[in-house]
Amino acid sequence: MRTKACIFDLDGVIVDTAKYHFLAWKRLADQLDIQFNHEDNERLKGVSRMDSLDIILEIGNRNISESLKLEYATLKNDWYVEYISKMTPDEILPGCIDLLNELKIAGIKTAIGSASKNTPMILERVGISSYFDAVADGNVVSKAKPDPEVFLKAAEMLSVKPSECFVFEDAIAGVSAALNAGMMCVGIGEANVLDRAHFVVPGLNGIDLKKLEVIENEINL
Repeated sequence: MRTKACIFDLDGVIVDTAKYHFLAWKRLADQLDIQFNHEDNERLKGVSRMDSLDIILEIGNRNISESLKLEYATLKNDWYVEYISKMTPDEILPGCIDLLNELKIAGIKTAIGSASKNTPMILERVGISSYFDAVADGNVVSKAKPDPEVFLKAAEMLSVKPSECFVFEDAIAGVSAALNAGMMCVGIGEANVLDRAHFVVPGLNGIDLKKLEVIENEINL
């Protein structure tokens, strides 16, 4: 097997923190007297914090100063951090620990590749920091997916070639970032949405080392 490393996106792959983003945005919208629901929240997926705030203000037909926008965005993040600081190991998604243990036994390195600056806190709260050999996150990279920076950084930190890496991603932009990095990619979610990935499963409980080897043999990078 030529694979020497597996790089995991965090949200939607290892844990589901999307609900906490929604709660924080909903709390801000309520404070601004703007109607905001789960359908509206779909528009924020994969969108930056400031752009997400602009969408909420657009929904409420509001125009505010840039300084106030920064204040609201900071408030939202403070609330989000408040929520994730209470996370527990029960919130690790199915199949994650089994796969990480299997990779460790096989001597395959592991890393996180996430834009979130809150990655270290989340990993610590759910108790899996020790499973990863490297963490490439918003604290060490600046370019957003589909730019491959975060995955290339993870490979660099692990001292492996991009072509020797599998990436696990649940977002279209993340899959594109993996491919742009020249890496193999397993999509976590729906096949019709993540159709550019080399292989798609609903969750990490649908993949193991044997399947990765089969997928690897079918890919020509």
